[in-house]
Amino acid sequence: MYSYPMGQVIKGRGTAAQPAGRFQRLVVEPIADESPSTREGAVADDPDLDRPLPRILTQVQPELARSIITRNTSPDLPFDQSINPYRGCEHGCIYCFARPSHAYVGLSPGLDFETRLFYKRDAARLLTAELTKPGYRCKPIMLGTNTDPYQPIEREHGVTRSVLQVLWRCRHPVAILTKGAWLERDLELISSMAKAGLARVTLSLPTLDVSLKRILEPRAASPQARLRLLRQLSAAGIPAGVLVAPIIPAITDHELEALLEAASAAGAERAGYVFLRLPHEVAELFQDWLTQHFPDRAARVMALVREARGGADNDSRFLSRLSGQGQWVTVLKQRFALACRRLKLANGREIALDCSQFQPQALSGPNGQRQLRLDL
Repeated sequence: MYSYPMGQVIKGRGTAAQPAGRFQRLVVEPIADESPSTREGAVADDPDLDRPLPRILTQVQPELARSIITRNTSPDLPFDQSINPYRGCEHGCIYCFARPSHAYVGLSPGLDFETRLFYKRDAARLLTAELTKPGYRCKPIMLGTNTDPYQPIEREHGVTRSVLQVLWRCRHPVAILTKGAWLERDLELISSMAKAGLARVTLSLPTLDVSLKRILEPRAASPQARLRLLRQLSAAGIPAGVLVAPIIPAITDHELEALLEAASAAGAERAGYVFLRLPHEVAELFQDWLTQHFPDRAARVMALVREARGGADNDSRFLSRLSGQGQWVTVLKQRFALACRRLKLANGREIALDCSQFQPQALSGPNGQRQLRLDL
């Protein structure tokens, strides 16, 4: 495992830090050596002080999943079925609430989360097996709830496309949430599904500032690329929306109206937002990021976050975890509602897709019976 302390920066990565996952029993902490650059009295122009950290390559390996559909009963979410084709995300967004999930596989929510990735190689087969079970009830499936289904490794592994192909064959509805421009490759497939009332797409877009994007979500598509994709979705007849997520107080909140205007002009039909969430290890990583990039306002940002979270870094309670509370949040909600009304952007939570077309028999064998698993 790479082991860099807080305060280090790797170009093209969201963080260099490797905080231990909350389930790890053995914790390794780096200590300063006795080189001139770390000893007391080191000269300010010592070249070692500015030496860049080595480049860290992305490692990808298959995950042997037993099932593919994740179910939830959260009142915060407009869906109860989702699929995550990948574990970890190369986009490297420092704020990503999914970072703590890497602790479940004994890896760090820090640099590991964006450099040690897993793909569900058997996703299409597992999905076919689940959709053809006699007791399966068709409900919209959301792609991209935990990590991005169109992150860069989708280009090579194509897990998301394989899932979409299964869903299209049996006419199963799907909603997609992404910030990845690789979705453009699947426009024709998604367009066919959308014209049948079976697909919709939401693009996550927290900022229009290219410089901020480079440090906030270093390997995600640029804001301009996402707006261009919105226009392509609209032209292809695919219902598309924008999710302003996360809104970071004193960092991105001032962009709210301009961002919604840009999305509306690009063809977005609806909009939503999520207030910054800092669960588990994300709080430490985000505060380190603030200290590196916004030392002049780091204290102000965290003060506003804690004001919206009842004095804590995070609030995991249903019905408040995505939106926050308090006076600042109330003003934010009013700004968002007024902008949506002015721009005629829908602000609905329901995923209005057609479940009546579902045909699980389309996934069966040539004799009308379900194909038997060959790995038993």
